[in-house]
Amino acid sequence: MNKAQFAAKGSPFYDDLLSEIDQYFKSTNRKRTGDWRLFSKSIILLTAFFSLYILIVFVLPIGWISFLLSGLFGLVMALIGFNVMHDACHGSYSSSHALNEVMSYTMNLLGSNQYIWKLKHNRIHHTFTNIDGIDDDIMKVPVLRHCESQPHKKIHRYQHVYMFFLYAISTILWALLTDSDKYFKRSVSGTPMRIPLSEHIIFWVSKAFYIASYIVVPIMLLGFKPFFIGYLFFNAIFGLTLSLVFQMAHAVEATDFHDANNKNLSIEDEWAIHQIKTTADFAPASGVANWMLGGLNFQVIHHLVPGISHVHYRDIQPIIAKVCERHGVRYNVYRTFGMAMKSHIAYLRWLGNPPLKVA
Repeated sequence: MNKAQFAAKGSPFYDDLLSEIDQYFKSTNRKRTGDWRLFSKSIILLTAFFSLYILIVFVLPIGWISFLLSGLFGLVMALIGFNVMHDACHGSYSSSHALNEVMSYTMNLLGSNQYIWKLKHNRIHHTFTNIDGIDDDIMKVPVLRHCESQPHKKIHRYQHVYMFFLYAISTILWALLTDSDKYFKRSVSGTPMRIPLSEHIIFWVSKAFYIASYIVVPIMLLGFKPFFIGYLFFNAIFGLTLSLVFQMAHAVEATDFHDANNKNLSIEDEWAIHQIKTTADFAPASGVANWMLGGLNFQVIHHLVPGISHVHYRDIQPIIAKVCERHGVRYNVYRTFGMAMKSHIAYLRWLGNPPLKVA
């Protein structure tokens, strides 16, 4: 397994930030976990999820309505991932550990596996963000070059165009292939994974549920062609929405990457500074983006204090900006969703068309 070592804590930045955040919660008398805003949102999204499924599969609306509903179904799935699953898997959905565990299984409802995801995302990605060779969230797809340490191929010249297709099929791949690959290898990017018996059972029951609910039952009731069109369309919306939002937080022109392939990496920054340099916020003033994306447009806050629910991020963001300015730490933020999207596309285009090196 490749390793990375951060510099010892050498600045008061992180302590100052945590102190400011503690003061915010004391002055507002709020819990760090979710509140009525998150719980009401969960009811809305989960009700929409089951209602749309019933409408599409059992009520059988006419073709074009069913097609549109399939796209809406994919969007709702992404919003459940952003708003419900993400907070629950980080233990910030509720102060109740049991409720966090229950709601984290919405990940399995969406087609993936919460146990594997917690290792992949919570432990690895959140610790070794944007470190190639360790961070499993850096895509390992031969036709997609995600950072300079990955080999360049001629096909990468067009990756800023065909990346949309890869993102569109990403949820099909992790539901049917990538989870199973990690499960059978018992590791995530070289990090060993021990799976308890209960999670073995849940893994197979969840995959059987996915195949039955999303594939077998729709084929039986709708026929293969309507199923196939609807399945591809809802996954395209689901995958594009998930992938773009996560990528715009880390794979943009402002963020840093490191290479830990075939070596033990020594990083000059302490962990908190590394998180800020490898992460970006976007659309901080947009209430719509914050509600829909579950605060994932505030990735800097999330990476520094992942135990806080996203319903607080918009209020905490000015604290992050102020403390970064006070300590002279670069804070990556894109003013709008469109600016972050443009930067992500430009970054992948630059990686696919690197400048010629002069000998």
